[in-house]
Amino acid sequence: MIRALRLLATIPMALLLYALLLFLGVMSLGWNLIAMILDLVLPARQGLRIGRAGISWGYRLFWNVASACRMMRIDASCLDALRDEPGVIFVANHPTMLDALLLVAHLPKSACIMKASLMKNVFLGAGARLAHYIRNDSARTMVRLAVNDLRHGGQLVIFPEGTRTVTPPLNAFRPGVTLIAKLAQAPIQTVFIDTDSPYLGKGWPLWRVPPLPVVIKLRLGQRFSPRQDSAALLTQLDQYFRQHVAQQQREQTATAACQTSPLHTLF
Repeated sequence: MIRALRLLATIPMALLLYALLLFLGVMSLGWNLIAMILDLVLPARQGLRIGRAGISWGYRLFWNVASACRMMRIDASCLDALRDEPGVIFVANHPTMLDALLLVAHLPKSACIMKASLMKNVFLGAGARLAHYIRNDSARTMVRLAVNDLRHGGQLVIFPEGTRTVTPPLNAFRPGVTLIAKLAQAPIQTVFIDTDSPYLGKGWPLWRVPPLPVVIKLRLGQRFSPRQDSAALLTQLDQYFRQHVAQQQREQTATAACQTSPLHTLF
């Protein structure tokens, strides 16, 4: 009986979550139809600026609506001071499917490195092509396009784990980011994405309702200068992230344990 009542209590929140995801899907589809036309008529540089600004605005609207509905509590204010800084690589851990949406929403001049298959996705493809996001099917082409974009004042968002975290605290970092930094002479700004929610982590289905609200906080970490030895810098970056993410997870675990522990008295 109690289990049935709990299940009934989750229905309104589930419906609200599904409505929010539907809103995101409709908005993405609508923008991609517009982007498909703009890509045909606009010069490349103008299309790039409008494409990135449009994606950023749309995702920021989604986060604002999600926060207003009290489905999510988002703190990404640390990125606001960096939104117009040219030629910066933003490197972050990758706990959920929502991470790229969150960073791009607050970095309107940024490009993402995307799976090549997503460039044909009906919800993402046309917008990504208009914004000149970078496909990952050819490592050499990916590096060349990323370097060129940074040299022209763009920003780059990269998740060196390559996919959402499978083996906590982090997957092993893949090469590429430090080579791009070396060739473009671009600084690497580290960003930590903190969340204790399992929502849209690896293996979490889109339809499954998580504990609500989903809380996500972004923190700026150390900024690394490019180095001639890009492999050594990659190792240093991996170790730096691994140490800080593991520490944050230990603190979250300790806090949760304190909140759920029974109170002890002296009597």
